[in-house]
Amino acid sequence: MLLAGGQGSRLGVLTDNAAKPAVSFGAKYRIIDFPLSNCTNSGIDTVGVLTQYQPLILNTHIGIGMPWDLDMNDGGVTVLPPYESVGSSEWYTGTANAIYQNFNYIEHYDPEYVLILSGDHIYKMDYQQMLDFHKEKNADITVACISVPLEEASRFGIMITDETDKITDFEEKPAKPRSTLASMGIYIFRWDVLKSTLEALKTQPNLDFGKHVLPYAKEHDRNLYAYEFSGYWKDVGTLQSYWEANMGLVDIVPEFNLYEEFWPIYTNNDLISPQYISKEAEVNRTIIGDGAEIYGKVHNSVISNHVRIGKNSYIHDSIIMRNAVIGDNCYLEKTIVADNVKIGNNVKIGVGPEVPNVFKPDIYANGIAVLGEGSIVPDNVSIGKNTAISGKTEEADYKDNCLASGEVLIKEGD
Repeated sequence: MLLAGGQGSRLGVLTDNAAKPAVSFGAKYRIIDFPLSNCTNSGIDTVGVLTQYQPLILNTHIGIGMPWDLDMNDGGVTVLPPYESVGSSEWYTGTANAIYQNFNYIEHYDPEYVLILSGDHIYKMDYQQMLDFHKEKNADITVACISVPLEEASRFGIMITDETDKITDFEEKPAKPRSTLASMGIYIFRWDVLKSTLEALKTQPNLDFGKHVLPYAKEHDRNLYAYEFSGYWKDVGTLQSYWEANMGLVDIVPEFNLYEEFWPIYTNNDLISPQYISKEAEVNRTIIGDGAEIYGKVHNSVISNHVRIGKNSYIHDSIIMRNAVIGDNCYLEKTIVADNVKIGNNVKIGVGPEVPNVFKPDIYANGIAVLGEGSIVPDNVSIGKNTAISGKTEEADYKDNCLASGEVLIKEGD
């Protein structure tokens, strides 16, 4: 059961029109491709994808599951949005509530075990190994965990375990963590345990696995174990972590390898023309998606499918998503450009001093400029750092042809 209904509000304007799992990553993928590919590579052939917030792009991308070999009559992939039933009509109000509302789907397959996944992390993991661990321990619930630096542990649900990996206690985002073993939001349940636990907690508002289900199970003497994962795992829930994860792909020796044949990442790829790099262009340390046309200079960046970069434009340390068009004589530094953005000629983005954002300083930070899906930027404007733009902007929207560092320009209804 793949939880993919979250908004991802800390990604700012990138998720105005798409759920977080649908956000582009690594030039050709979407974030949800990673858990879906993990399922395929682990031999899992029945996957329910629970959607809610802005599901159109996600639903279209998943389709009937063909890229992941999940297009089958019995099993395969099924998209599970909230629905109205007799006597009940509500949105998913928490991670565990979403599973509870889809008991009929799970019951149809009468499983022995249920794997719960988050749809918004970047990693490669063999879930079969986790299931083997779960069986070996005779566990009721197994929580996938990863060791994190002590200074970051307060951001996570933290597991305290004994020498057998049995969970003896846990803390939800503790101020003073007693362990560095953080939950990855991945669980294996015995189906009978999951069913009885959620039935008992069904009236709990905003029913959540970390806040409610695990504490209840511990109080009722269920066998909870921690499965420690040692590979690469990245929560791309903030603009900074999203930017860092993409930039890590263009390192000389990337920590996360997208190219190995042993554990491929699958995606829904249309038939696209090859890349074109003009004679005048310069490109280095850059991932380039299919159908991209580059006439300028690109350094240390991720360029997605069908992007066009005009003559004499310079793109540096930036992420340019699908179908974006960047005009001539532009300069972009540490900029995230979402799908279908159009940037005019002689535009500078990511320039000037770095000052806190006046609107959401906790989201638009670290010197990153962000342009939301479908935005339009006119010719001859300058845009500073820690900025956000969303909508079809015009020259009149920019005072003295400038959006200063730390400012936000949102055109409602565009």
